[in-house]
Amino acid sequence: MAKFVNRSSCYIAKGVKFGKGVIIYPNVVIEGIVTIGSDTIIYNGCYIKNSTIGDNNLIGPYAYIRDNNVIKDNTRIGSFVEVKNSVIDDDTRVSHLSYIGDSTLGKNINIGCGVVTANYDGKNKYQTRIDDDAFIGCNTNLIAPINIGKKAYIAAGSTITKDVLDNEFAIARSVQENKMRRD
Repeated sequence: MAKFVNRSSCYIAKGVKFGKGVIIYPNVVIEGIVTIGSDTIIYNGCYIKNSTIGDNNLIGPYAYIRDNNVIKDNTRIGSFVEVKNSVIDDDTRVSHLSYIGDSTLGKNINIGCGVVTANYDGKNKYQTRIDDDAFIGCNTNLIAPINIGKKAYIAAGSTITKDVLDNEFAIARSVQENKMRRD
């Protein structure tokens, strides 16, 4: 069983499976079919449903792990991150303020603050794939369906609408234009 900082503030559904050394902070909700691996820490305010989380992970605070996720070992799912219907492989970091939906993320990826996988066009859902060792800069929009190759690097503030191949550096920003104000 997990170690709770404040058990009375948490809701844990029957049948949730915990590995050894799991620590759960206050105000956590875990429901559905959930397995959490050893030495994982779930910080305050997290919601986890119908997902598998591997060993040695840091989750939250305030992470929202929706249905159908596999989060492997040594990952970081940080503050205000939402994950839905995705696989996140070993050593990958989604540190804060991001949405990862209908996605497959490889190993050792860095997802910057404010990254969004735009997976829904109002009618259909599409997949995003990010391969090993990629770096996705802050405030990037990945418009699915899209593939980001191994060791690809995406500049902060980009909206990416085309595949990025292995080892490519993608920049997709409009040109800044400064004009005088007329008050």
